[in-house]
Amino acid sequence: MRLRPYAWLPWPFRWVARILTVVLVLALVLAGVLVYTVRRSFPQVDGSIRLPGLAGNVEIYRDKAGIPQIYADSSEDLFMAQGFVHAQDRFWEMDFRRHVTSGRLSELFGKATLENDKAIRTMGWRKVAEQELPELSDRTRRYLDAYAKGVNAWLQANPNASDRSLEYSVLKVQNGAYQPEPWTAVDSVAWLKAMAWDLRSNMEDEIDRALALTKLPRERVEQLYPEYPYDSHAPIVTQGTIAGNRFDERARLGARGTTNRGTTNHGTTTRGQSVTGALTQAAKTLDAVPGTMSAADRDGIGSNSWVVSGEHTASGKPLLANDPHLSAQMPSVWYQVGLHCRKITESCSYDVTGFSFSGLPGVIIGHTDKIAWGFTNLGPDVADLFLERVKGDTYLYKGESVKLETRQEKIKVAGSDTVTLNVRSTRHGPLINEVIGDVKPSDGANAVALQWTALTPGNTVDAIFAMNAATDWPEFRAAASLFDVPAQNLVYADTEGHIGYQAPGRIPVREKGDGTWPVPGWTGEYDWRTAPIPYDQLPSVEDPPDGYIVTANNAVIDPKRYRPLLTKDWAYGYRSQRILDRIKEEIAKGKVDAATMSKIQQDTYNGLTKDVVPALMRVPLAGPAVQARKLLQDWDGSQGVNSTPAAYFNAVWRHLLKLTFDDDLPAGARPSGGDRWYEVIKRLLDAPDDPFWDDTTTKDRTETRDDIIQQALGAAYQEVADRLGTDLTAWRWGDLHQLTLTNGSLGTSGIAPIEALFNRGPFEVPGSKDAPNATGWNVQRDYTVTSVPSMRMVVDLGDLDKSGWINLTGASGHAFHDNYWDQAPVWAKGELLPMYSKPSTVQKAAVHTLRLTP
Repeated sequence: MRLRPYAWLPWPFRWVARILTVVLVLALVLAGVLVYTVRRSFPQVDGSIRLPGLAGNVEIYRDKAGIPQIYADSSEDLFMAQGFVHAQDRFWEMDFRRHVTSGRLSELFGKATLENDKAIRTMGWRKVAEQELPELSDRTRRYLDAYAKGVNAWLQANPNASDRSLEYSVLKVQNGAYQPEPWTAVDSVAWLKAMAWDLRSNMEDEIDRALALTKLPRERVEQLYPEYPYDSHAPIVTQGTIAGNRFDERARLGARGTTNRGTTNHGTTTRGQSVTGALTQAAKTLDAVPGTMSAADRDGIGSNSWVVSGEHTASGKPLLANDPHLSAQMPSVWYQVGLHCRKITESCSYDVTGFSFSGLPGVIIGHTDKIAWGFTNLGPDVADLFLERVKGDTYLYKGESVKLETRQEKIKVAGSDTVTLNVRSTRHGPLINEVIGDVKPSDGANAVALQWTALTPGNTVDAIFAMNAATDWPEFRAAASLFDVPAQNLVYADTEGHIGYQAPGRIPVREKGDGTWPVPGWTGEYDWRTAPIPYDQLPSVEDPPDGYIVTANNAVIDPKRYRPLLTKDWAYGYRSQRILDRIKEEIAKGKVDAATMSKIQQDTYNGLTKDVVPALMRVPLAGPAVQARKLLQDWDGSQGVNSTPAAYFNAVWRHLLKLTFDDDLPAGARPSGGDRWYEVIKRLLDAPDDPFWDDTTTKDRTETRDDIIQQALGAAYQEVADRLGTDLTAWRWGDLHQLTLTNGSLGTSGIAPIEALFNRGPFEVPGSKDAPNATGWNVQRDYTVTSVPSMRMVVDLGDLDKSGWINLTGASGHAFHDNYWDQAPVWAKGELLPMYSKPSTVQKAAVHTLRLTP
């Protein structure tokens, strides 16, 4: 009997059924093609692979999270294998980033990224990296070359787009001619310029101050940048001063240590039309620089790190914790790895486990078999904006016309003609206002030059290898002296029981000024001196009496005891003080352990509540917001995903800032919600008639503090009720505060099916920007998470195998691989994975073993 499909259906529906069947079959075929394409690029992680250029065999063990632990007999083999493994898992990310750092994104994506390339080419990151490479040590250059050989060995073995990753298959549709070029040492070095850019200091604050000055008198602008609260939020270093031309942690404060809080710039004005336009265009250029570690507005960029000595720990050895706060990226900017010489010798001196960057050999943050270290952003003022008087091809300097330095950049654009960019520079740096738009000529300031320490060749790559091989505090400090950009707070601990802190970096010394405002370049009086602050004068502490050190982008040291100006634009110490208080509380209970450190990393306390909630409760209020306000009466300030008070309070905070300041400030200078605004609002709460409370858009009345607070309480209720309903018991912070892991290249394409391939989430997450669990969001937009603890690490120097770590996403950069985002749910719950580093535990945990042979 012949089967007749759909015979039982009425005849009009039979054709519909047949069409649906064809569509289903095509969908299955396409799904099969997609699955084949996706899986074809997954790396080989078992068996054996021949790797020409190796001197000996290399073993790579991977645990169920896909984290590789590499074992070799020479340093060159170790870093060559690291290059191969990075390429296996993350080559698209590496290739994309080197196009970012070279200003060559338009070769991939066409005109859509042209403005980004112009901004990067103007600063010349790649050119600086090319100048830097010959200045590095012979050892460093050997390791960079070995790493590049490993990357290129993988690239040669995977010549087709579908062999490399799904991104290349997608790109082929738009740009079928593209082929990635071989990896070079300069590609690795240039990545550090991107790192330095994303961790720069107060450049945006300089512009924001100047733009705010176009609408407000200077004294009101200064209100928005209050002094650091040294009396309530302790700096990192609380002892010592400079004595005998070096920082001495044991020196007592004397007459020489009593200056200065920074001199004031006099005579700088930004009210002229030409300079305002130039600053606005300079701001657009800075906004056009793609973020590799930070969000576009850098909101929430920071970090926590702390170390506790053995006198306070259960093991009798130190504990070290670190969680850098960066933009939420897919895949995470970090790559976990272990680099182990089977036997420590002069030719193979590494036994290090930690977090690396794909594209760069070595480990950035982690531990060896003897020491551990962590980073937070020091945030010194290492960039200044100089207002220039440009006329034709010259600029004014000390009364003379000086010829501008010029160069041409050729930018290849996929699907279009090559674009020529003319870059012009003064002695202070490139003119960044000329990248996007033109400023009309004038006799006054009409251009903006950027001077930045990272535009001078340095030795940071040398520092990475030196830190990875250090065995004690003197060797670590010597390695840190090479870490010039970006300047970081370094915390340290070792198995001998020592803890320490070091502030490294190239930090300029100014002839005049404090770096907080754009300054006139034509006078020469604000120039940088030739030599930066000497390394030996930077703050450093070993084994402090209290037995702990906390850094969270807070002030390094009170300027009353320290003469050189580091910066005036610190984070305001809410995270650091909360961590410090928690450590003291835990120590008072008894000896602490790694689990205690992890709990502190998960602390969600909002340090603003103790000052703002009482003010919110005092004002007269009517309507449905009355019941919502009662949520705050007994709230402890915690911000878990299930917290109802946190949902309402953060909405009130958002509307309070917008109602208070948006009418007074240009768009670029409006509040994002960070802890600087905590301090501003705290001071304004004591000034109920301050002009900032007045809504300038209402012409018939003058609002006061209580008026704006009432409006904020009401607007917050309405917003949350519209989004979550009028049942207050159903409000949850996690329903507002969510994280979507977004691929840094194709995840924002605007094409929904492509974004669905590469993005993951959303996840509900606890905390907020200036809680220790720092999940940042921007009040100008909504509650969407923009920055996160990009990884977390707790190192137990008593038993390194009791250490823990977690990455934001996973080891793999291949969409749909098991390790693409497998760590994200663990991260969201605040848990850590075991951070194994001993050969026996590494091999026991391994689920894959790959041998590389010569």
